[in-house]
Amino acid sequence: MSKTIKKTYKFAFKTAFFSALLVAFLLCIYLYVFFTINILHVLGFSVFFFVVAFAIIQYRVERFIYKRVKKIYDDLTLLESTSLRKKPITTDMATLTQEIDKYARDKKFEIETLHVREEYRKEFLGNISHELKTPLFTVQGYILTLLDGAGNDKNIREKYLDRASKGVERLIFIVNDLDMITKLEVGDLSLQMEKFDIVELISNVFEMFEMKAAKKRITLTFDRDYNDPIYVFADRERILQVLNNLIVNSIKYGHDKGTTEVSIENLIKNKAIIRVTDNGEGIAENHIPRLFERFYRVDKSGSRKEGGSGLGLAIVKHIIEAHDEKIYIESELGVGSEFSFTLEKFK
Repeated sequence: MSKTIKKTYKFAFKTAFFSALLVAFLLCIYLYVFFTINILHVLGFSVFFFVVAFAIIQYRVERFIYKRVKKIYDDLTLLESTSLRKKPITTDMATLTQEIDKYARDKKFEIETLHVREEYRKEFLGNISHELKTPLFTVQGYILTLLDGAGNDKNIREKYLDRASKGVERLIFIVNDLDMITKLEVGDLSLQMEKFDIVELISNVFEMFEMKAAKKRITLTFDRDYNDPIYVFADRERILQVLNNLIVNSIKYGHDKGTTEVSIENLIKNKAIIRVTDNGEGIAENHIPRLFERFYRVDKSGSRKEGGSGLGLAIVKHIIEAHDEKIYIESELGVGSEFSFTLEKFK
């Protein structure tokens, strides 16, 4: 505090001191010419002048700085929403500089964040436009072909209507996934928490995708035999959806004759961690931070050879977070990937 006071009064002290010396010198010359010099009188007058000058200079300087700083505060109306405006206006330059620097850094960070969000927004709109227009144009093409006369042929009519129906189903699939994510984000989708055996649930998922995996000669397996059930407390249907999405992705991007392995481990006393590991294509490190974004695709070519809505991992992330749990990913390009998530064990 004393250091701050010395800095504050430094200018006034020096100015008053030199002013007092100057006045004492002039007073000595005056007395020498017209009167007899009395050192005590000169010294007393100098001290009195110094005190008065110090008080006047200090007051005037503080008022001057206060007015200038207050104008800065008033002109920068953006400061109204910051903590800077909630504090008393200070005339200490070091404190003011710190506050302004902090304000500038905060605003720079906000601007950079807005730029990043704007880029994400543009990319998201482009992705969703691509996802929707592909089935829309497909349906439109088949319907226009039927209206142009192809509908007169029964075989063509049935084939084109069937393809148009699949296009509509894909649109409904995308819209339903978007609706689910929106509800999860705003907390509008209630979870039906219950006790269930996670080993049994994973086995059921394996049975569902056994044929799909067989087509790519991918083996679905546990890391070991689980002879005893492992009970967790969660929304069974939502966790089923999480496992479906993770295992389907593993099959899609797995290598021919590859493996998809699931393991269940104790993380801490009341938590289990479920890992889905494959030896597939893997993911480059620069893609991992954005992997759970809606419609974000590692393959920028936009190929739809593997199908899907582009919302699977985003749904997985939101479902796990709705359970107040964590999801993790480790991946190396050309080696494989591991997705893992935690669940509360049933007490």
